[in-house]
Amino acid sequence: MATLDLAFLGDIILDVPDPDHWIGGIAPATRAADVTIGHLEVPHTNRGQELEGDVPAPGANPDHLDALARAGIDAVSMAGNHIADCGAIGIADTRERLDRLGIAYNGAGASLAEASVPAFIERGGRRIALLSYNCVGPEISWASDTRAGSTYVAVRAVDGGPSRPQAELDEIDPASLAAMQAAIAEARAQADILVVALHKGITHRPAALAPYERPLAFAAIDAGADIVVGHHAHIARGIEFHRGRPIFHGLGNGVVVTHALSPAQDHPARAEWAERRKRMFGFEPDPAYTLAPFHPEAVNGLIGRVRVAEDGTLEAGFTPIWSEPPGRPILATGALAQDVGAYVDAIGIKAGLAPLTMRWAGDRFLLGQR
Repeated sequence: MATLDLAFLGDIILDVPDPDHWIGGIAPATRAADVTIGHLEVPHTNRGQELEGDVPAPGANPDHLDALARAGIDAVSMAGNHIADCGAIGIADTRERLDRLGIAYNGAGASLAEASVPAFIERGGRRIALLSYNCVGPEISWASDTRAGSTYVAVRAVDGGPSRPQAELDEIDPASLAAMQAAIAEARAQADILVVALHKGITHRPAALAPYERPLAFAAIDAGADIVVGHHAHIARGIEFHRGRPIFHGLGNGVVVTHALSPAQDHPARAEWAERRKRMFGFEPDPAYTLAPFHPEAVNGLIGRVRVAEDGTLEAGFTPIWSEPPGRPILATGALAQDVGAYVDAIGIKAGLAPLTMRWAGDRFLLGQR
């Protein structure tokens, strides 16, 4: 079997014109990998009704998915807290366009059974499987036997209320965890490499990991996952290994360009959230980042990288990326790459993860356990 180079991209939102421009700054890396997997944050549809229960994201132009194919994106995870924001129609339209483009996907569908079907990619004589799970609510966005939505792992809120965005979540529901592990074991039997994507964590807060995040990632690897990737926080998180398998706790923004988070808009709920999140998380966005008004540290990002050798051993690392105003990510090079690498190292240590060795290798940092 040939050596495979895998790349993993964080949240993707392309709901402004000229999507090829916005993803173009990182496309050389996503195209160069043998397989690139990203997280599709919002539905791509011109139809549907707003889902109640969270601040709804607008549907993105379905034509913008074509830019993902042109950038070499081979598969997307879809299990997240916004994929059902335009209802069942939004999910159906997104899946239809992805099918037409030949982009594999997992994590959202017209029912839980449909959403749960693993994505498979054949490359270099190997079969790669992708499973994805939303861990943050709102529960109305979770799929059921009769409701469109996302696959999920239920995590209980400290206050006893439902799982929902911005709630303090800490305890994984045992039945939900068992269901995830059973699905991983089943997919493991059908694949040479198994990737599990978790939409998890605390948004907009540097370094912090919620109490459930590490145990959930460990449980995925214990059940058979080779690689765990995280997203949702819209800011990078640290990296660690469990049983020699890499866990990217948060890839940060892959490419997120949207007007939905700007205070200057005519959607009352989104305008209110744009102001409330600054108070909740104690940050003021850089006014130059009109299309990505996130925490100032969110300009630091990464593309997760894993090389799978002929004998199946894994070599993990990351390619540093940087968001330039008004929100376009680019591949970081030179001193900027070293700065982003130092940031990722520092936030991992601050979050209590074991220190890692880091070595620059041309287009990425290679990681090891100390």
